Parts: sequence; C-alpha cells; structure tokens
Amino acid sequence: MQIVSGSTDGTVQLWDASTGAELNVLMGHTNWVSSVAISWDGMRVVSGSYDKTVRIWDPSTRGELNVLKGHTSWVNSVAISRDGIRIVSGSDDKTVRVWSALTGAELNELKGHTDQVKSVAISRDGSRIVSGSHDTTVRIWDTSTSGELNVLKGHNDWVNSVAISWDDTRIVSGSFDETVRLWDVSTGTELNVLVGHTNLVKSVAISRDGLRVVSGSDDHTVRIWDMSTGRELNVFKVPTIAVNSVAISWDGMRVVSGSYDKTVRIWDTSTGEELNVLMGHTDSVYSVAISRDGMRVVSGSHDTTVRIWDALIGGGLNVLIGHTDEVRSVAISMDGMRIVSGSNDRTVRIWDALTGAELDVLVGHTAWVNSVAISRDCMRIVSGSVDKTVRVWDVLTGAELNVLKGHTDSVNSVSFSKGGIFIVSGSDDESVRVWDASMGAEVHVPTGNIDSPRLVAYSRYAADIVSSSESIC
Repeated sequence: MQIVSGSTDGTVQLWDASTGAELNVLMGHTNWVSSVAISWDGMRVVSGSYDKTVRIWDPSTRGELNVLKGHTSWVNSVAISRDGIRIVSGSDDKTVRVWSALTGAELNELKGHTDQVKSVAISRDGSRIVSGSHDTTVRIWDTSTSGELNVLKGHNDWVNSVAISWDDTRIVSGSFDETVRLWDVSTGTELNVLVGHTNLVKSVAISRDGLRVVSGSDDHTVRIWDMSTGRELNVFKVPTIAVNSVAISWDGMRVVSGSYDKTVRIWDTSTGEELNVLMGHTDSVYSVAISRDGMRVVSGSHDTTVRIWDALIGGGLNVLIGHTDEVRSVAISMDGMRIVSGSNDRTVRIWDALTGAELDVLVGHTAWVNSVAISRDCMRIVSGSVDKTVRVWDVLTGAELNVLKGHTDSVNSVSFSKGGIFIVSGSDDESVRVWDASMGAEVHVPTGNIDSPRLVAYSRYAADIVSSSESIC
C-alpha cells in the first residue's frame, strides 16, 4: 500500500503505508504542492501546485510523465478517476479542468464558480465531478458533457473540502462556516448539517462502508459522525500545545502521541477516549512508537531518556538511561525485542526491550542523529544525521555496514521499504533520496525541494510509499 503526500517544499513524496518508510521524492514543481492523488492501480501519481501546473508521475521509475499547463493561478486540488483515464483539477483561477491522464491533453474547462476552487473529487463510476469553492457553493458536473448538473447552496462561507461516498450517492462538504454538510448526489438536496465544530472545517472524508464521516477543524478536534443520522459519534481533542509525534497500533485500536507538554498520551480510536496520560519525562517528548502486539509504548525525550510504558495500564516499565543529550527518534523492532534510539549525542543505541539493558552503542555519526528505523526482519538499522549521512548498521553485531553519502545538508528522516529493499532519506538539502539497502547505492534523486506537507492520499493496491518533512513511524 502506498501513501503520497505533497508539501510546501515543492516535492511529492512516496511512503510505505505499512512501515512508514519514506521511499522516494518526486521533484519538479517550483512552488508549494497543494494536493496529491494516486491512481487505483498505483501506477500513476498526480500532483497540483501553486506553480499553476498539474504533474503526472510514474512512482516506480520516479519519472515525470507530463506537465499539464492551462491554469492561470494556483492549483489547489487534484483527483484521478478510478479507471485512470481522467484527471480533475481545481484552481484559484475559478475553474475546474479535466485532463487526459494518458496524453496530458486538456479535455474540458468547467466554468461556473465565481471564486477560488479549493477542492475537487470524482465519483467512483467516473460520471460525476464535484467541486467546492470560496464562492460558498458545491457544484456537480457531468464528466462526459462537462455540463453543470447542480449548484448546492447552503454554506455561508468558503467551502474547503468535498468528498463523494463510495456508492456515489452522497457528497460531504466542509466549510469555514464551521459546519459539515451532507448532500444527495442525484437531487442536490441538503440532507443534513453537522454542527459541532467551533472553528473552520478544513478537511472531510467518508469511510469506505459509507457509515461514517470524518472532519478535521481548526478547533483542534477531529470529529466522527454517523452518515445516516448526522449524529456526532466521537470527538478527538488535540491539545493546544504542539504534538511532535504520533503512532497507531497495528490493530488500529490505539493512537499514541508525544508532545511538548512532556506527556505521552494513549487514545482509543473507536471511542475517542483518552485512555492514559503517561507522565515521567521531564522535557518535551520528540518521538513515540508502539510494539506490534500493542503491549508496549516507547518514547524518546529532550530529557535524554528513552522510556518504555505498558500500553494497557499506562505504567512506566523502564527508563533507559545512557544518552547524554536529547533523544530525537525511537523505533521498536517488529518482534518487539529491540528498541533503537538516536540522539543529539551523535550515537545510536540498541536496547533490550524486555530488560531495558543497553546492548550496543553505535558510534560513527559526527553530529546529531535525527532519525532511526529498523528493517522488518530486525537485522538492520538505518540512521540519519545532521552530519549529512545515512548509515546502515548490523543489529546483532553493531557493525557499520554502509555510509550513504549524497545529501548536502542535515538528514531529518529515514525509513526502510516494506520488503527492506530500499532505504529512503529526507534532508534539509530539499531532496528525498532512495538507496539500495544492501549495496548502499543511490537509486534515484528527482529534482526539487522540501518543507511541510499539506495533503495526503493513498492507493488501495500500491505496495510501497507517503510524504512529510517529518518522519512517519
């Protein structure tokens, strides 16, 4: 499974959805990437940018296949039809444009909105396009004729996000008016107004089974709603203080977060309940991880310690002391037997997850270690550092297997691909590099630059890839 993300640094990045491995970066845009989408077969990535272009990429070769030019202002949103034949884009130039995904030709320009188009979606059967705009309307278009089928009026402020249900019968929209609205695709009727957010709604999505709507808002909450009744089922409250790191359990039942408030928090994903607040760190928590069996949480902090917690009862199991400076990154092996940490003390350390014993200190980096990851077979560790290198280590012996050189600035994030074939690294040099994990050879570096991503999308079928300027574990 692949995840794709676009960033204000002008790059599109690809990630392994299972491992969080950063696999590649697609460079070519000359301004912020505002939106990304991936085809159903995983063979094409589409991106829209403030550079006024839509670009089509081959994720396997990292090649830029086409640059679609026509918009006269920022491109805010892109979507691709399920059959992979058409691309839709929405822009600040007030238009929605339809493109051939095969040739890159502009097939149609849909005019009707009187202000910026912020979001577009295409129905699963490909017959309908939906767009949301700062003109406060949602519009439905016929894909084949490009005719405007309906103008959905009800929001009294900018529409930021639209989505279509999997059965193509419902539209959901989120707005600056703090509401989420449900609409009937065939009639354009407003079915429900979901009220609860206390600030602008930035993003909406619909579950695959069509039973749930999810919305995210500037009120620091994520809300889950019942699609049929409009009832608010859950509210996930995000602390006003910054969250540095999040992780989700393998069964999807628990979310863990680490924050500047020195706490690690565990949440129930089904109920939204805060199950535990783990207190013990004496400074900001920079990194969290959760074991595959969901029994243990690991956290790394500015207080120089790594802590192991019982994920079920919330008790502290161990404090791993050894680092002499802040711990920037932690990871736990798939078998749950090893913990790896990277620190500003320039070392990578391996710990016994059960006893807390320090098993090895990996010395080689000449500056802060920002990110660590462990391969799925638990045989190799990869680390990224301010010294501009990526290093590969043997878990059993602690031997340095390879020093991957190529970045010209700090390496902020590293990860293995699901199969362990590739290593991906992201750097302050505004590049993401893909390496051969066994040989250490640089596989590819597209051209562009990096910062913080805004939108993500994932493929049903893809096997490897995502993007962010911070590591995803």
